[in-house]
Amino acid sequence: MRKIVAIYPGSFDPPTNGHLDLIERGSQIFDELVVAILRNPEKEALFTLGERRRMLEALTRPWPNVRVDTFTGLLVDYAVGQKAQVVLRGIRAISDYEYELQMALMNRKLQPQLETVFMMPAEAYSYLSSRLVKEVAHLGGDVRELVPPLVAGQLKQRMRRVQAASFRPSAPGSGEAMNSARRGRADGRGRPGQRGWRADRRAEARQALGTKKK
Repeated sequence: MRKIVAIYPGSFDPPTNGHLDLIERGSQIFDELVVAILRNPEKEALFTLGERRRMLEALTRPWPNVRVDTFTGLLVDYAVGQKAQVVLRGIRAISDYEYELQMALMNRKLQPQLETVFMMPAEAYSYLSSRLVKEVAHLGGDVRELVPPLVAGQLKQRMRRVQAASFRPSAPGSGEAMNSARRGRADGRGRPGQRGWRADRRAEARQALGTKKK
């Protein structure tokens, strides 16, 4: 009997409970499931590739037929190299389906032997994405019900570093400090640089959001 290998690709920045739901269910369907983290140097991620891989390796230990890997380039080429027959994708809403259908048809055009299997998430995770998790965490929200405890701890530490960098004071008399003070007086608020500080925080949030898809 032929061994069925499936690829579950994504950025996983960070891994969420929705990801683990699909991994667990996929492990029960396929002989081997490869959780493949896309390595994209053009996208600025919140967690490094190594950090995401270590988190996923720890989170997937309960399933012996699941392994974690990274890839770059075309997914179909990676799938051929792994001797995979299936790509596993999760669909949360109609908007997901339109995008995923387009990608599945392109993958079929490039590699006709590669099938795409769509899975609906558990109802509790139907709205969940890495992008939303990062946004909530960056604004100080509680994400403990959205991600595994390991990821929640890593997110807390990462956001502390981001916020500490935002609040790092400039040297007295420096051009940056004087410009910040002028911005503060200009916007009419008591806090120097209030408007510029908020703009910096918004820019950091946009950078932390990473890829559009989860």
